[in-house]
Amino acid sequence: MRNIAELNMLLRAQVELPAGLGLATDEFRDGWNFVRTGDALRLKKKIQARGWNFIKIGDGSLRSGVGETSQEAIAGALKLALRRVSEHFNAVEVAHIELTRYPWFVLARVKVNPYRIQPGAALPIAEEAEPLPLVPHSRRLPANSAELFPQFGSAMPLLKQMLVSSRTSEARPE
Repeated sequence: MRNIAELNMLLRAQVELPAGLGLATDEFRDGWNFVRTGDALRLKKKIQARGWNFIKIGDGSLRSGVGETSQEAIAGALKLALRRVSEHFNAVEVAHIELTRYPWFVLARVKVNPYRIQPGAALPIAEEAEPLPLVPHSRRLPANSAELFPQFGSAMPLLKQMLVSSRTSEARPE
């Protein structure tokens, strides 16, 4: 099995790549392959040189895994993180690995950042996405605000009294 480290890139097995871009890959699991050489920056340069786009979207996913060795724990965490990557993303970068060693096992926390490789600059809209209605922003409280927050109105006189009494007690010399 390959050693998994920070900045490793993984591509979906069925990813469409620009013509002439031959990347050597090693199979990982669950339909993902490791790119043998290069990190996200190198891959981005190669893809953009062929007129395609390499777009990082969002912060990523952080998952934990355990194993007898650090690589087993990292592989388990990476497998769980890849399951959380949307099908709209076709590449990920192993952004961060944190290891904690215990007497009988190793705990790994792995963060992956999702990327999309595509010919055009515009991102595709998911079929399940619906446009949100535009609602004008109002600076006034709704007419029924006293009904929504009845305790708020009753607390105001008490708060005002406390404020006034605290100011007068500070002003009196003793």
